[in-house]
Amino acid sequence: MEKNKLKLIMFVCVFIVLPVVFILMTKLEGEKPYVILTMPSGIGVSQNLSISLSDAKSGMRRIWVGLLKDGREFVFLKKEFPSGGFFGGGKVNEISLDVPIQPQASGITEGKGILRIVARDFSWRGWWNGNKTLVEKEMMVDTHPPQIDILSRSHSIRQGGSCLVIYRVSEPCPENGVYVGKNFFPVYSFRNVIGNPSEDDADIFMAFIALSYEQGRGTDIFIRATDPSGNSIRTDLPSLYIGNKSFKKDTINISDRFLDRKMPEFFLAPGTGENSPTSQVEKFIRINNELREANYRKFLEIAEKSDDVLYLKGGFKQLPKSAAMASFADHREYRYKGRVIDHQVHKGLDLASVAHSPVPAGNSGKVVFAGDIGIYGKTVVIDHGFGLFSTYSHLSIFNVKEGQLVSRGETIGKTGKTGLAGGDHLHFGIFVHDTFVNPIEWLDRAWVRDNILKKIKTVKSRLKQ
Repeated sequence: MEKNKLKLIMFVCVFIVLPVVFILMTKLEGEKPYVILTMPSGIGVSQNLSISLSDAKSGMRRIWVGLLKDGREFVFLKKEFPSGGFFGGGKVNEISLDVPIQPQASGITEGKGILRIVARDFSWRGWWNGNKTLVEKEMMVDTHPPQIDILSRSHSIRQGGSCLVIYRVSEPCPENGVYVGKNFFPVYSFRNVIGNPSEDDADIFMAFIALSYEQGRGTDIFIRATDPSGNSIRTDLPSLYIGNKSFKKDTINISDRFLDRKMPEFFLAPGTGENSPTSQVEKFIRINNELREANYRKFLEIAEKSDDVLYLKGGFKQLPKSAAMASFADHREYRYKGRVIDHQVHKGLDLASVAHSPVPAGNSGKVVFAGDIGIYGKTVVIDHGFGLFSTYSHLSIFNVKEGQLVSRGETIGKTGKTGLAGGDHLHFGIFVHDTFVNPIEWLDRAWVRDNILKKIKTVKSRLKQ
């Protein structure tokens, strides 16, 4: 008899009590839904609130999204998720939602409010109401876009050239800059070029912009500013003139002597198939393409940060007693024994003087790179502030280091033929943010005076009035 009772108790424990305990432990889990919110720091005239929800254990039950403002509750979303049955939990464990918010259509006035998100899962916690996740965030409702006042008067830019833009925005804008086609040029505070700036000058910005050699008339150039609430405004540049420019074509003959002398200096990772060089010519083609592209990306990496200080002092100084061997944006055709083997575009100005000539810093600035860059050989890059950089390549030696401040005309190295240079010369380049431009403009003191320095001086004078 006692044995039968013991068996019955064991049966009840194994087949009834333990399953019930297991179910209760599973269904009474206490892990709250996970909520990720993505949106600007304010609510603008029209935008989407992106919400990611997940609950791996019980599944999502419901979500509520709204705004509490002026004692009222404005509901943006109220959604129930499907259930898998009494014991099945929710059918949705993970979901992303875009919630449209249009304050004016909802009758929401401008000012501060509380954005509230309430998410619940299918846990049996909270008397079968589920675990609750509450997200609350103070939000500013602002349905008016910022205003842009362009302070620089005229804007003339040639294909492959540069230009300066100065403007004021009516409020702080985390997204703020100038577009040249699809290229974005960040802005810098104009306060740093004003003597004794006031608080009223904090909303004035300046940007060097560039038109690549591939862009010409018809390129869309405009300023875009977006405030913290996501309101955006676009303003075209007034008095804008875009001049087209034709670029020279050049033929470079590659000799066996050049290949025998230069190719051993370069190492290429072993390729496969068509990318595996079987001759000096094929190695040259890979270097002239793959390594050139990698070197360009290196320049972009160097230019990711620029000082918010304008070091520029007048026009750039040219390599003394030098003659131009090749111009900016020359369209080069490479030939080997009369056969065309490659095409490239020259991104700088080649200047030649006597061998190992002292190379002066074109302008005042900070050295941000001093080292080897592939086909460019020994190279120095100087940051002149506000996204303006100069490059000095094929050097035989350099005598500056990264972080060093240099003055206009100060010797930074000597010319050479390192990299893919056929003879001793200086490859001098100028780039604005991420775009190489024609150095001839910046070597022209009159151009720098009329298009850069006078513009800055005029705006500074108007601000003092």
